[in-house]
Amino acid sequence: MFLARVEGSVVATKKEASMSGRKLLLLRPQLVDDKDPSKFRPGSNTIVAVDSVGAGVGEMVLFCQGSSARLAGGLKEAPVDAVIIGIVDSVDVFGRQTYNAKS
Repeated sequence: MFLARVEGSVVATKKEASMSGRKLLLLRPQLVDDKDPSKFRPGSNTIVAVDSVGAGVGEMVLFCQGSSARLAGGLKEAPVDAVIIGIVDSVDVFGRQTYNAKS
């Protein structure tokens, strides 16, 4: 699993039939900063992921990739490589809170 921030949405009116009705979101992975582990730094790439939990723009989410992504509910036959599987409430690194959704 990986952490990411939702940066936007992706609309594809024509797509593979098993993808019909699926919400697609644009994610930017978040990495613990090597110089200051109390902070995150944005990754350099973006990822399009199927939203299985109702996430929104600006939220920190958990996502998985690869064959494990298809294990999320109802995606066994869908051609997906990334799925949002959780909305993050908080993150602690080395006993220190580095992210809190409420603040």
